[in-house]
Amino acid sequence: MSINDSSYKLLFSSPEVVRDLIMGFIPDDWLHSLDYTTLEKAPGSYITDDFRQRADDVIWRVRADGQWVYLYLLIEFQSKSDPWMPVRMMVYVGLLYQDLIRRGDVLPGNRLPPVLPIVLYNGAAPWKAPIDIADLIPKAPGLVAHYLPQLKYLLIEQSQYTDETLTTMRNLVAAIIQVEHPASSQALFDLIDLLNDWLADNPELRRIFAIWIRAVVLRRSKHAMVLPKIDDLKELKMTLTARFETWAEEFEQRGIEKGLAKGIEKGIEKGIEKGIQQGAHNGISEMLHAQLQQKFGDLPDWVSQRLQHADTAVLQHWVVRIIHAQSLHDVFDS
Repeated sequence: MSINDSSYKLLFSSPEVVRDLIMGFIPDDWLHSLDYTTLEKAPGSYITDDFRQRADDVIWRVRADGQWVYLYLLIEFQSKSDPWMPVRMMVYVGLLYQDLIRRGDVLPGNRLPPVLPIVLYNGAAPWKAPIDIADLIPKAPGLVAHYLPQLKYLLIEQSQYTDETLTTMRNLVAAIIQVEHPASSQALFDLIDLLNDWLADNPELRRIFAIWIRAVVLRRSKHAMVLPKIDDLKELKMTLTARFETWAEEFEQRGIEKGLAKGIEKGIEKGIEKGIQQGAHNGISEMLHAQLQQKFGDLPDWVSQRLQHADTAVLQHWVVRIIHAQSLHDVFDS
């Protein structure tokens, strides 16, 4: 399991995060009425019939009218939607039911508890896969039509939520989405301060968030940034501040004043002018790529191609537009 996967699993292994996911991002009155002090982590490591083990499942259960309701939370890390996700989810739910039967955790009368399968998708591209396995199977006539499988999963697509919506929510998952796609380095620092304040009485969750944010930064930098292992939010902010300043100096040496961390917000026109004078076309292109990645997350291949083939004047135009852009198309479209 990668550090990214394991840090997400650690994050969503906290009942407070799971509660905020349901209360803030699943519009259902009945689910909202449940007592989330009863949230209980369920085993999530299964052996399939071909002896392959799944150890990255995050499964919770919550009490409802004296019985358990299971929340099967699958964190989807792919940058593109998986067309076979309905099949995967059907298999995972089947493995969960198989394990419940094996352990005797069934309802009276040999009935099975309800399961809500959830896919939390953090990719930049829109999710295009079906959410029901029935949509993958052609309609059949006659008797066969009555026996085709049906199973839906609940898709929570992070990119569908705007910064304006997220900032109005006092919600841990809203903060998670904003950390994934911060508008600037200062926005990231503000989020770290906010989380440190919210979790003042929960040192363990503060520690978990510090570990996860570090993993996010490493992933966004494609592990080009060197960060020590940190499990304290205040220490993480100080370390990131120093590291971003170092990156700024490196970009300044390439001809961009103040570089990645400060050049965009405080000295962008001077940075571009200086970069042009020193022939720093590549420096501008690399800086723009890094800033786009910081603001919008994983970038599609066409972005690198546009940057590679653009002349310096066009790069200058894009760098200015990124300040107020809300999407990649705001930057690149006329």
